[in-house]
Amino acid sequence: MTTTVGIKARDGVVLATDKRVTAGYYIAHKRGEKIWKIDDHVAATMSGGVADLQGLLSVLTVLARDYKSEHKRPIPVKTLVNYASLLLFYSRPMIYIVHSIFGGFDEEGPRLYMLDWLGSYSEERYISTGSGSPYAMGVLEVGYREDMSVDDAVKLAENAVRAAMRNDPGSGEGIDIVAITRDGFRRVLSARQRVAIAE
Repeated sequence: MTTTVGIKARDGVVLATDKRVTAGYYIAHKRGEKIWKIDDHVAATMSGGVADLQGLLSVLTVLARDYKSEHKRPIPVKTLVNYASLLLFYSRPMIYIVHSIFGGFDEEGPRLYMLDWLGSYSEERYISTGSGSPYAMGVLEVGYREDMSVDDAVKLAENAVRAAMRNDPGSGEGIDIVAITRDGFRRVLSARQRVAIAE
């Protein structure tokens, strides 16, 4: 149970998640990190079984480093998602409980993909996963524009996760936001974090 959001903007992608880690309705942690930096140009959100996701994303991080070492350039985002898809598909009969959003910036520009536990993936303009996703998707569908900037996408992603936190018991405790542009991966403070720092 969680809420994760991905938005493709004209100059990059934004990923945002809540911080609550749950086991059923038990709150196991209040400062969980649900955005995994795979490389300087690509990251993924975590929704589903934590152990399954950590295992998958660790393998993908190594694959991305190997690709960069061999090809002398960062791995294309679609290639990385293809690797993830194959790992999940060929893991049968064991099923990994993972639902992840991959966002990055490569030679083709900003890229955003959704990957489910069966290995199916699709390229998206905006997407949300987790128990709070119906609330987040309502905000995304109303606020998304094709030409929005990364700064506008950050605001929209924060609003989407906040809507889920207000309505979904599996989401809460704050928001983590990252932006990935031509300049690479960077963490972004939420509006409340900026206010807290200013005080």
